[in-house]
Amino acid sequence: MWPMKCPRVAAGSRGPMLLLLLLVVAGVCVDSYKPVIIVHGIFDGPQQFQNLSRFIKKVHPGTEVTVIDLYDDLLSLQPLWKQVPDFRQSFNSIMKNAPDGVHLLCFSQGGLICRALLSTTPNHNVHTFISLSSPLAGQYGDTDYLQKVFHKTLKKNVHFICYNKFGQKVSICDYWNDPHQRLSYLRNNIFLPLLNGERPHSDMTAWRENFLQIEKLVLIGGPDDGVITPWQSSHFGFYDSSENVVEMQKQEFYLNDAFGLKTLDQRGDLVTCVHSGVKHTTWHSNFTVFRNCMEKWLT
Repeated sequence: MWPMKCPRVAAGSRGPMLLLLLLVVAGVCVDSYKPVIIVHGIFDGPQQFQNLSRFIKKVHPGTEVTVIDLYDDLLSLQPLWKQVPDFRQSFNSIMKNAPDGVHLLCFSQGGLICRALLSTTPNHNVHTFISLSSPLAGQYGDTDYLQKVFHKTLKKNVHFICYNKFGQKVSICDYWNDPHQRLSYLRNNIFLPLLNGERPHSDMTAWRENFLQIEKLVLIGGPDDGVITPWQSSHFGFYDSSENVVEMQKQEFYLNDAFGLKTLDQRGDLVTCVHSGVKHTTWHSNFTVFRNCMEKWLT
């Protein structure tokens, strides 16, 4: 729903009823913007999203913006299935006070947390889910973030650390997707294969139905990100066993419509936005990205 335009009143108009009407209409004009919930990424917290919050409030005055203050900074390394229930508590409390619905804007690792929230929360009222440079199909790359977590470990060896019950207690391992260790990934990763429907489980149908309650899915990423690897993972693309990128529409979980991605696409409710020249840590402070990829979906 687009925001209601406030009518102009001719100079000299009088009467208390007219004044009352103007006050009521003004309230509608402000309240027509749905609340926006922001979930931060790895090694992040609310502080990094002050610019994005300002952008939203600047173009959509009166919007209630909440950056959930949980698992900030180093605590973001906690296992994702531990984080999700705590984020859900905050998520539900905001939704409860927003009967007309909310928008969900999630950055990097936060995009996966939000996917888990949407999949495991029945009867949510999220209208638009914006995934901002998130490793939706997994992560496989030698990046600075990897070195922060696993010092001097090459990407080809990370599976030794991640694909066991101890490694799965570190968030990055929950979406580490080694294309050369496919069977081990499917067998030992307890998060992403379930979320993507790559490993069958008893909740697949319910999770799919929950996820499909969203009205719009917006995927944002770009080739100069420098962290999300491959960058096309932000659009559900990923490597094959030869490290060639397979685009979203050719991924098995899309073709099988395992969690509703194909349905969203066929409904016309899947939007992709590619921006070059944007580094990973600057997506949420880039006003051009906001205007081109987010603004119109946050009404």
